[in-house]
Order: sequence, then C-alpha cells, then structure tokens
Amino acid sequence: MNDKKQQKDAEAAAAASGKKKFSAADLRVIKDLEHLSLSDTMELKRELDNYKNFSLAINPDEGMYKGGHFEFAFEIKPTFPYDAPKVRCKQKIYHPNIDLEGNVCLNILREDWKPVLNLNAIFVGLQFLFLEPNASDPLNKEAAEDLKHNREGFKRNVRAAMGGGNVKGESFDRVMK
Repeated sequence: MNDKKQQKDAEAAAAASGKKKFSAADLRVIKDLEHLSLSDTMELKRELDNYKNFSLAINPDEGMYKGGHFEFAFEIKPTFPYDAPKVRCKQKIYHPNIDLEGNVCLNILREDWKPVLNLNAIFVGLQFLFLEPNASDPLNKEAAEDLKHNREGFKRNVRAAMGGGNVKGESFDRVMK
C-alpha cells in the first residue's frame, strides 16, 4: 500500500472516530498537496501531521539564480483558501521581488489571489520569479533599479550575493549548492 493511501485512510479513520477534526482549510491544503506536480527543481518539506506550516525548496537549473538553493516557509491561515498563505523566503537574498526580510512580492499572494488558485500555482509563481525577476513590481527597489538599468551588473550582484558576499553594503546568505 502506498504512503498517500495509508495517510488518507488514517485521516478518514481519525475523522470518523472523532479523534481529529479537519477544518475546511485543512481539507483544502490536504487536497492541494495530494495533487501537486512538482518539477525536479522543487522539493516540499513538511512534517506528516502538519498541513499549516511547511517549506518549499527551489533549486533553479537555469537563469541568473542557477545553482542556488532557496527555501520558502508557508503558513496557511485558517481562512485558506479565501486568503492566500503567508510565504517568506528563509534566506536573505538579492532579488527585486524578495525584500531583505524574506517577504515575497508575487501578485497571486496579494491582489490577484482567488480561492480557485491552489498551492501548485504559488509554487510555479515562485519558481518563475527566479527565471524572470520582475523589476516593475519590486520589494527590493535597489535590486530592481539595478536590473532595469544595468542587467550585467545585476547578474554580477546576484552571483556575489548567492555566494554569501556583500552587495551595496548588505551581506547575504550563501545559497549556492
């Protein structure tokens, strides 16, 4: 018997016996996690019984962030799927759409969130930020200006930051694999 079937059977038995009640948010997260289609560059990390907090690792294999390892913490609110999850990058990185505290600027995590969107849509959106950083909607304005006006300089700064170096007076976490 496979792990997913065992987990689903255990959850159904627990729910039927009244031992553990699942909220609408829990049920939706469980469904989203069961139907994931992660690429080879992504890995989901979570504890077996914890649906509300987990992390996603992204290891870009192309683009300016190729060779990096980036982890995002997800916090699912009780109002999910009506409200988007809270997502934060665990490492301090040089990116126009991720500020120095790890907050992420992704439209589907803010104004474009709709309950029909699922976790996989967020995962793909995060992966896309590493392929095509968006300088027109930044959280890190310095990185965005760098990307807009000096693309080659931006690439050098990304590489330096990924190696754990300093860029414009800020030191960054080493994220190179």
